[in-house]
Amino acid sequence: MNVVVIGGGPAGLMASIVARKNNYDVILLEKNEKLGKKLYITGKGRCNITNLVPCDEFLQNVVNNNKFLYSALQNFSSYDTVNFLEENGLKTKTERGNRVFPNSDKASDVTKTFEKVAKSLGVKIQLKTNVKDIEKTKNDTYIIYTNNSKFLADKVIIATGGISYQSTGSTGDGYIFAKKLGHSVNKLYPALVGIKTDIKIFAGISLKNIKLKIFDDKNNLVCSQFGEMLFTHTGISGPIVLTISSMINKFNLNGWYAELDYKPALSEEKLNERLLRDFNTYKNKDYINYLPKLLPSGIVNEFALRTKIDLHKKINEITKQDRINIINQLKKFKIKIYGLEDIESAIVTCGGVNVKEINPKTMESKIAKNCYFAGEVIDVDALTGGFNIQIALSTGALAGELL
Repeated sequence: MNVVVIGGGPAGLMASIVARKNNYDVILLEKNEKLGKKLYITGKGRCNITNLVPCDEFLQNVVNNNKFLYSALQNFSSYDTVNFLEENGLKTKTERGNRVFPNSDKASDVTKTFEKVAKSLGVKIQLKTNVKDIEKTKNDTYIIYTNNSKFLADKVIIATGGISYQSTGSTGDGYIFAKKLGHSVNKLYPALVGIKTDIKIFAGISLKNIKLKIFDDKNNLVCSQFGEMLFTHTGISGPIVLTISSMINKFNLNGWYAELDYKPALSEEKLNERLLRDFNTYKNKDYINYLPKLLPSGIVNEFALRTKIDLHKKINEITKQDRINIINQLKKFKIKIYGLEDIESAIVTCGGVNVKEINPKTMESKIAKNCYFAGEVIDVDALTGGFNIQIALSTGALAGELL
């Protein structure tokens, strides 16, 4: 029996490898000139392959439809991914947060390993082959129409990715194929993406060990994260912002705002004690010249304006009310939210083929017999840290069993 896999990312590659190991004749169709194009840019080019945590902890990092992934992760876990790569000659290393990278820090080495294994097993790889249409026959087989030919398939695996980073080939083709075969596609949202804000003058400044809180238009606390963030030319980004974006991407963000706590380790009382000590040490300094002791220099001017304290006021003239103003801005620095960056710049797509229409134990469609789904095309997405690539590999491995 022959299988056509559409999409040469991690899900499609893993599905091809497993299907070939199960003695199917496998053709892998990829529209780009090379395989795994999106993998090349993940982890800033280093490729955060997976995350070495037990299944239950892994699922806690899945934002949408985590229970759907239980069978896939049990079948092919993050530990299996590391073993697979090591057995096939790619050394890995585990860094902070259980994140796994190739020893070489080169994403290209990850793709090359999958490609090498696929080719050694006899997977027929066709690059620059753009699938235009899928037709299901009365016999539950498939005709795959491409830009230059057509393929007959006993079984088909759709692993076309989402619609983020469209330059890598993720242009939403899989959603079109799924709809044609009778599937519903849940609304698409950007996930793991920057947040647009009213502050752009801090672009390039990064902060560590800070807390970011998100409030809705009724001043209710929605979520908060501790860690690193970055100011950009359109707003804010970085690890904690990306995480938050996946928690709020389905809301109307009109009237929402963020509060930045520059000193989360210190209570207001402890912060007041620190200021009093500092003020005693730097009593003859101008206020504006003292602030870099508290904050990155690029933030100082805007911060000073918000405290409503004369920039050249001497530290020994700072009043109790001034101190309260400083503490308030250090703990509750407000940032107006305008929305999320668009889906094109998102790391992953939230939404996709409805999981209720896919058998979680096989990844086969419940609607179109002999059609399977794998990876980002399915309505599952997770936080940063290697979880999304592992989801692609796990669902790909399960789909490739072709049960």
